[in-house]
Amino acid sequence: AAPAEKVRWCLKSDQEYQKCLTLAAKAPGLSCVKKDNTFDLNICHTGLGKSAGWNIPIGTLVSMDILEWQGIEDKPVEEAVSQFFQASCVPGATKGSKLCELCKGDCSRSQTEPYYGYSGAFQCLAEDAGEVAFVKHLTVPDSEKDKYELLCKDNTRAPIDSYERCHLARVPAHAVVTRKDPQLAELIWTTLSSLTASDLFTSEGSDKDLIFKDSAKKLVRLPPNTDSFLYLGAVYTSIVRSLKKEQTTEASSAIKWCAVGHAETVKCDAWSINSVKEDGTSTIECQNAPTVEECLKKIMRKEADAIAVDGGQVYTAGKCGLVPAMVEQYDQAISSSYYAVAVVKAGSGVTWENLQGKRSCHTGIGRTAGWNIPMGHVHKRTNDCDFTKFFSSGCAPGADLSSPFCRQCAGSGKAVGDKDKCAANANEQYYGYAGAFRCLVDGAGDVAFIKHTTVSENSDGKSNGPAWAQAVKSGDYELICPGKGPVPITDFATCNLAQVPAHAVVTRPDTHSEVVRILFDQQAKFGPSGSDPTFRLFQSEGGKNLLFKDSTKCLHEVQAGTNFEQFLGQNYMNSMNSLRQCGETTPGFSCLFLHEKRKHHRLHHCN
Repeated sequence: AAPAEKVRWCLKSDQEYQKCLTLAAKAPGLSCVKKDNTFDLNICHTGLGKSAGWNIPIGTLVSMDILEWQGIEDKPVEEAVSQFFQASCVPGATKGSKLCELCKGDCSRSQTEPYYGYSGAFQCLAEDAGEVAFVKHLTVPDSEKDKYELLCKDNTRAPIDSYERCHLARVPAHAVVTRKDPQLAELIWTTLSSLTASDLFTSEGSDKDLIFKDSAKKLVRLPPNTDSFLYLGAVYTSIVRSLKKEQTTEASSAIKWCAVGHAETVKCDAWSINSVKEDGTSTIECQNAPTVEECLKKIMRKEADAIAVDGGQVYTAGKCGLVPAMVEQYDQAISSSYYAVAVVKAGSGVTWENLQGKRSCHTGIGRTAGWNIPMGHVHKRTNDCDFTKFFSSGCAPGADLSSPFCRQCAGSGKAVGDKDKCAANANEQYYGYAGAFRCLVDGAGDVAFIKHTTVSENSDGKSNGPAWAQAVKSGDYELICPGKGPVPITDFATCNLAQVPAHAVVTRPDTHSEVVRILFDQQAKFGPSGSDPTFRLFQSEGGKNLLFKDSTKCLHEVQAGTNFEQFLGQNYMNSMNSLRQCGETTPGFSCLFLHEKRKHHRLHHCN
């Protein structure tokens, strides 16, 4: 007869283990399994400090608290790894150490060590020197794939070709590095462009990956001013920081909020002052930048921690490895979302069908309601990426100053020399939801692409409305949408361009929990029904929708581990991917460029 199946109980301490053994003596169906902090495995690495073979796997184990390491003050990470695994081959490690025990040659980071590099680490596995190899997704030869499997982070296994869903991380490919010198960069590009792919990406004899990886197909030029943070992205940088123990293990006392433009900086400073605790320390510190994109760069560089952005900017942030931490809630009936709508003046005769040739008012380039959704509709209708052929002119803050989409912008109101004209911040009077509506009110445009509550928030003498909107009547404006004539602005549920995700707070993966903790505390104090009336988080003075949208009722947590694609939803991602056929709306943003131009590595372990 088959042996009776036992219940395997996992124990967290020696004391629990001893108690379990006592219980097992009385209950034969119970088996005791003690949690261990070591893996009794032999491991093959590509090399010390290399991405696929060291930084990603070891950084992941540390960040997931699987490999216990208190930091360099306690002991080198190499020592922690040597105690964690049975034995290893880590080319570049100290000769004679456990990290070199499995190596076949001199354990150097060079071709004199047969187990060095991607092919070497796989050879280490193939020759049974090790049981697991940390390599990249293209390493295993096609003829060998049926002999190996991937180990996934959820403790499952997968076929070698399933690296899309089973990998440790996605990181940028190898890159040519040099000092910051535009002329030198041009010379390097010109020189390399003169050589053929077979010259660059072929290694003679038995050697592999000389100068460039043999699997490379071509070189792609990066945007100017691409630094290591923008190239590597937040996820990879966070993992590398875990190897340096730059991440704090204790709760942070403050988060650095990034404000865009002068008006947001003023509000952020007021928030910071009001968040000062009894011991004199502030919970909120303020950083500022001229645009959201510059704020995202600051967050990636750890110069700032968080900012609330719209869906299109969540897309940009996500492509660079940032994650949504909290989401704005506006109305219980429609949850954390809003409607993107097209507004025209009542009686103007403007409809969706005769929109071509009209002047347009947008919240900003790359923003959801103001650009991505309406231009996605236009592109679907015309199949033409040159939107200047569709609209005669407009105001789309963030566009190139010479573009027709800056022609209708008002700037800060200066007669001449206005550096804020078409700026993607509140210094431009036609920026954002209220600004795009003002563009329509002022007669600078024929249609405004905004959210469904913008007209009601800026009309009918609202006490908290801006001065320019005091005489505006909501009944003087209507909605238009595909296949439907002008309707009252209250009919947004049936006449809209899309229902889209709400604005979200984005941050680095390693600061998600701290940002959530501090923002929950701050909205308990300064929310609509907060305990401290001296400051209101979701109200704006000297502008509209500063730091957060004024219509926000509260912030909800976005569960840790939720990526930007899951947050935005498949419909929104489909719209964005379609619009991306027309090129990138933030061309200087390296993360987006890299995602569009080439695939990243999937780093995985196989055995």
